[in-house]
Amino acid sequence: MREVVEQIHGQPASDGAGVNLLRVFGGSRPQRFDPFLMLDEFGSEEASDYIGGFPSHPHRGFETVTYMLQGKMEHRDHMGNVGLLNDSDVQWMTAGRGVIHSEMPKQTEGKMRGFQLWVNLPAAQKMKPAYYEDVPGNEIPAYQLNKLFVKAIAGEACIDGQQIQGYFTVPDTDALFLDVHLQSNSEVTMPVAEGYNLLVYVYEGEELLLGRKAVKTKSQMLSRFNPEGDLLVTNNGEHQARFIVLAGKPIKETIVQHGPFVMNTVEEIQQAVRDYDAGVLTA
Repeated sequence: MREVVEQIHGQPASDGAGVNLLRVFGGSRPQRFDPFLMLDEFGSEEASDYIGGFPSHPHRGFETVTYMLQGKMEHRDHMGNVGLLNDSDVQWMTAGRGVIHSEMPKQTEGKMRGFQLWVNLPAAQKMKPAYYEDVPGNEIPAYQLNKLFVKAIAGEACIDGQQIQGYFTVPDTDALFLDVHLQSNSEVTMPVAEGYNLLVYVYEGEELLLGRKAVKTKSQMLSRFNPEGDLLVTNNGEHQARFIVLAGKPIKETIVQHGPFVMNTVEEIQQAVRDYDAGVLTA
């Protein structure tokens, strides 16, 4: 079994036009999460925490995955796409050469909750054309197993002998993105390809144990594992636990990030800034 090598508490942050969120990981030493760059959790019943949204802004060199648990968020971009994310919907956006978009709440009260994951692109794909897709929540594959529910956003896995196939396939990194709900007093095991980075983020639950060493984790904590072996999660709590499982093949390239741009060199970042300033980022 894989064992935990690092645990990180999500940190309060603010982004966009004053949106309060929890930065689960991102920023320093990004290579240890490769191919993933950042994970944010947003969630509040206070409109003031999210109403400012994320006005028009650029991206280049990576992909974003937005997973709405609850709420309404509208996407608009330079390609003319307009989409509304509702409860349980997923958006996959490949920035590639360049995207300029906005993400704005379409509610003024009630709870908004969800995640945004940044997935890196290899150098050979960073300048490919932009791509965008909204997927209704009822089209994302869902599996009900013994004491276990899995929503499979991306990738494939075998859980307790059941083959799990996500909606999205990610050839460059073989990325896996699962939302797992584990009932009390139960456990789940899952093989993970050798050498792939594996992350588990708990967003509900307080009595979870990871690996044979039974390392404790809890809500709003990310655990990173060593690169060999299977995943084992045990829920000893009295209530259902909910957690995100991320796994992927490392790209193993230099990562240089400057705000909304993620490239391989400082010179490429400088070019992205020049392109944006000149109005040709998406050309």
